[in-house]
Amino acid sequence: MLAPPVMKSRKTKSQKQKLITAEAFAEMAEIGRAELINGRIIEMPPPQNRHGRCESKFTIRIGNFVEKNRLGIVMSGENGIYIRRNPDTVRAADVTFISYTQWEKQIDKDGYLEIAPELIVEVLSPSDSWTKVMTKLRDYFSIGVRLVWVADTETHIVHVFRSPTDVREFKEGEELPGDEVLPGFSVAVGELFAD
Repeated sequence: MLAPPVMKSRKTKSQKQKLITAEAFAEMAEIGRAELINGRIIEMPPPQNRHGRCESKFTIRIGNFVEKNRLGIVMSGENGIYIRRNPDTVRAADVTFISYTQWEKQIDKDGYLEIAPELIVEVLSPSDSWTKVMTKLRDYFSIGVRLVWVADTETHIVHVFRSPTDVREFKEGEELPGDEVLPGFSVAVGELFAD
């Protein structure tokens, strides 16, 4: 008589996935667009065209102002930022501004940021939920980020966060100020979403 088959428990993808370090994550070039959250890789779809155009507009306007006034460094394109270690979390930011003073504290100039940018811009994608966005913002503020702009390409509103609970909205027809992070900076919100 044959023995009944042994039933194996099914494990979900997240249960099977071994926790990895940020260093191992950095070497995994073939995985594509992703973040490392508590040692687990979270894949994200590539940004769509509207997202990319909006991100470029922020990068150009902030970058021109920062360069002209010799304030620091502006980066775009999903820059990795350490949030915490053991297990490691590395978030990917659309656009970052880092003052020269802060940049001097960055030891590995080619690696993920180990310092808090003063300003981060996140452009919403269709796959983003506000729950996920707010979790990401809490991570940013936990490391000392001073200002986060969340650009909604559907409503053409920029949500300006000074903390997870201190938020203002800037709409088309209004000027988005740099506040104390980029004093003197201002851009028409409509320019950031124009095709």
